[in-house]
Amino acid sequence: MDRYDFIIVGGGSAGCVLASRLSEDPSVSVCLLEAGGKDSSPFIHTPVGCVVMMPTKINNWGFETVPQPGLNGRKGYQPRGKTLGGSSSINAMMYARGHRYDYDLWGSLGNSGWDYEQCLPYFKKAENNEVLNDEYHGQGGPLNVANLRSPSEMVERYLNACESIGVPRNPDVNGAEQLGAMQTQVTQRNGERCSAAKAYLTPNLHRPNLTVLTKATTHKVLFEGKRAVGVEYGLKDRRFQIFCDREVILSAGAFGSPQILKLSGVGAKAELDKHGIEQVHELPGVGENLQDHIDLVHSYKCTAKRDTFGVSLQMAAEMSKALPKWLRQREGKLSSNFAEGIGFLCSDESVSVPDLEFVFVVAVVDDHARKIHASHGFSSHVTLLRPKSTGTVELNSADPYDAPQIDPAFFKDPDDMAVMIKGWKKQYQMLNSAAFDEVRGDCFYPVDPNDDEAIEQDIRNRADTQYHPIGTCKMGTEQDPLAVVDNELSVYGLENLRVVDASVMPTLVGGNTNAPTIMIAEKIADVIKKRMRMP
Repeated sequence: MDRYDFIIVGGGSAGCVLASRLSEDPSVSVCLLEAGGKDSSPFIHTPVGCVVMMPTKINNWGFETVPQPGLNGRKGYQPRGKTLGGSSSINAMMYARGHRYDYDLWGSLGNSGWDYEQCLPYFKKAENNEVLNDEYHGQGGPLNVANLRSPSEMVERYLNACESIGVPRNPDVNGAEQLGAMQTQVTQRNGERCSAAKAYLTPNLHRPNLTVLTKATTHKVLFEGKRAVGVEYGLKDRRFQIFCDREVILSAGAFGSPQILKLSGVGAKAELDKHGIEQVHELPGVGENLQDHIDLVHSYKCTAKRDTFGVSLQMAAEMSKALPKWLRQREGKLSSNFAEGIGFLCSDESVSVPDLEFVFVVAVVDDHARKIHASHGFSSHVTLLRPKSTGTVELNSADPYDAPQIDPAFFKDPDDMAVMIKGWKKQYQMLNSAAFDEVRGDCFYPVDPNDDEAIEQDIRNRADTQYHPIGTCKMGTEQDPLAVVDNELSVYGLENLRVVDASVMPTLVGGNTNAPTIMIAEKIADVIKKRMRMP
């Protein structure tokens, strides 16, 4: 076919939701384009496989940022999923929605319909929570949320350590109160990864009205005047055009969606002219407002080898036993997401909404697992949840196969460093508490905890993304000069074109971004169905 009702660009967390929900109407034809391949890799479905994909180009775009002055000139690393399911197929499967405050803020910025009370039903619609059943959680949704099947005993030490510095245990950081720490809930089903593809797409591939094209790189949106009428894409060194009767929906993520808009002639004229791209529509906010969670990891050697991951003969022996156990029972070490503990805390007493996140990992983490240490260990991430710094996504060239130019501008705002130093100290205090005394070995990057200048340099030398880029096709009112989409995620000034993914978030949520992205897609699928009188 070369004509569909809907063309969805990007088979990630949002794209899979939209393809599933819109194709529920058998009279509607849907085409989903994904630049990556099928999600058939065992590294995707076996939870520990994330440690193979994250530091490599396996199912991963593996982007880099431009050199970051705030990181002492280093380039940051930006892994993004390049397969069906997108980043939900390569991430650590942590289910964390953010704080009520974040969504109420979206609403207060003029985005009608996006306050917490109006987003919560779509979190619940998406979810099948195996453990939590109350007003904050859903049962029967496509996205399975579960407790870890074989958690490490180290998680209990982590929770005790958090308590020792005033971070209480919290049985549900996605419920009534976010403050506190718990064992991570994960997007898994039966001990396997439950990506957006596995939740939404795989069960519906039999639908005759749903076409999924993989390894299909979108070149640009096709326009007639100001109306989106189709998409040009490349597949197997050939160029194709397909057309739509209703809408083109971009769900290519915080880097891909602004890149495709600019390649299509939508953006600031000065940048388009620089690359010889004919402008279709002036929209200066495209690629602006990039926000991302900056993150610092502390790692320690550990004597509790049985309860951690590492490079050792013992580990090799354990994994040889773990594989048949996982194959038979979907339990054991292969069901771990590594990031087995989560926590939300405040940087000081004057802060009322948690502005820091802990992620406790039962392994040594160094440079996104790209630097390997021959030892067992444990780590913790401390993440700055609401950075004030904003950056950009620009074109490197007019070639759709060229990576975009990513500049998160980490620590551009000095307030971010001030809060991050407080977070560094709280994490250090937690990891050096009595709870870990029996098992804690040497720190891999020791720094004097009383020397703020040394702490700042440690942060600038080692901090990087926590994998949550958002904001580059900002949702906002017409009065907002950087707004790209309205509250129904339709692109301003153009017809039949929406952006539905993390790029529309006006501000970062105080948590992970996969669950919110799925929520956004569920909500807009409902909007589209109502607008077009679909059942």
